[in-house]
Amino acid sequence: MSNSTMFRANYGVDAPAVVAVLSIGGLACILIGFLFRILGGSQHSVLVISVFVSAVLAGGVMLFGAAVMLWSSKSGKLLERRRLIRSLQIKDHENILDVGCGRGLLLIEAAKYLKSGKAIGVDFWQSRDLSGNAPEAALANARVENVAERVEIRTGDMCSLPIENDSVDVVVSSLAIHNIPTREGRVQAIEEISRVLKPGGRVALLDLHYTHEYAGTLRRLGWSQVERSRPIFLIYPPVRVVYGTKPKRPLEGS
Repeated sequence: MSNSTMFRANYGVDAPAVVAVLSIGGLACILIGFLFRILGGSQHSVLVISVFVSAVLAGGVMLFGAAVMLWSSKSGKLLERRRLIRSLQIKDHENILDVGCGRGLLLIEAAKYLKSGKAIGVDFWQSRDLSGNAPEAALANARVENVAERVEIRTGDMCSLPIENDSVDVVVSSLAIHNIPTREGRVQAIEEISRVLKPGGRVALLDLHYTHEYAGTLRRLGWSQVERSRPIFLIYPPVRVVYGTKPKRPLEGS
């Protein structure tokens, strides 16, 4: 029996602290609402009813938000990863880099298209952005999905990628670059992505913030084929993807 039959890959929960706060806060609001209603006794005053309804509605909204985020983490992002990777038309000999690979969501999907190529994942392994974020988790998922021999994991900063110049054919990233707190840092990360790509290489950068910055930085570097998708609602909050192809001529500053 194969690993994929026995187990399922686990790609974690995005923003686990936010999900926890919404869940606990929602339950607390509903509990407070019912307590206020019960302690109000037989009084059916406008105040009692208003507080009860407001608390239950607020709690329901928060619980709904937590449920949507969980669905996004467990189902929505799996659907989107297939669409995104398929759109790149990866060839079996190409080398793929996943920047901020986490537990291997895009990395492993890309590796399924490879034979002689390699899928390389780089991450700083911060668990506040993704539950259980660790190199061991990414490797475990690669084994479950039967692509471990085509996957390589490295620890590194996306602002200083441990990758040689002009050495990869495709760069992907999912919900990672926005975690860099400064605009200067995000620009540096995009410049690093451009540096490691071969001329003619492609990018697909999925994120929920700053995608206009990513596209602008690529254009400033001399990229002409840059597109920013419409909002994608399979992931919550909604995301966009920046696509681009590195020019085959020398770039400014390279």
